[in-house]
Amino acid sequence: MGALLLVVCAFFSSSCGTKKYVYLEGADTAYMVPKEVVQAFELQIQPDDELAIAVNTKTEDLLKPFNTRALIGGGNSSNGGMMNNSYGGASMSYFLVDKNGYIDFPVLGRIYVLGKTCHQLSQVVQDRLRGEGHILDAEVTSRIMNFKVTLLGDVGSQGPQTCKGERLTILEAIANAGGLNGSAIRQDILVLREENGQRVAYTFDINNSQSVFESPAYFLQQNDVIYVKPNKSVRLKNSAGYSFWTLVAGFFGSVMGIASVILAITLKK
Repeated sequence: MGALLLVVCAFFSSSCGTKKYVYLEGADTAYMVPKEVVQAFELQIQPDDELAIAVNTKTEDLLKPFNTRALIGGGNSSNGGMMNNSYGGASMSYFLVDKNGYIDFPVLGRIYVLGKTCHQLSQVVQDRLRGEGHILDAEVTSRIMNFKVTLLGDVGSQGPQTCKGERLTILEAIANAGGLNGSAIRQDILVLREENGQRVAYTFDINNSQSVFESPAYFLQQNDVIYVKPNKSVRLKNSAGYSFWTLVAGFFGSVMGIASVILAITLKK
């Protein structure tokens, strides 16, 4: 009987260990004919974003009125005009977008940036610098420096993720978190997002390719939260009631085991 029990346990253990999951089912047929990507991946500037804005010109003396710790530029920048992380030996501070969607830009004053892309912001600053006669050959580049999302729930590694670029998909974020655990519910993954001062929820089924690729949340935005629910067995296992009854069952199992040993010794006598 004991040998049979070991064989059964080994069978189920091996079955669980080799279980495979199919992601993006149907993608091989649904996208045999190319389809246009309709979702925009460019980030839109939000309150509390930290912006790096760099101005390049062939005449570096023209930058002096603008060269604060929050802005740095030069005609021969080796990093494509993007900001360095230091200025004059001090740490760089970026332009912080206030709750009303404005930044304070040297000389130009307050600029409304809420909802703009980095490309649009660069164009606004560049047009003003040239149009107002400050720097006629100004070339402006911008970047959001604190783009991050948060993964919670039944994934390999929970926590925030920081993205260096502007393009991050839900598949990349889940992969960066170590993928989904075996107990994760794949048909109802949740993305929470703030849009225009409101909190919006999107769900998708990672097993279904169209559900993933056509989701409005396929390209992630700043401060998105992705939550993967565990199945019922995991929720039950982590509950206080489950832990209590597990201890109770273990206690009575131990008592029964001791009683069986004592009974066996008594019968032998």
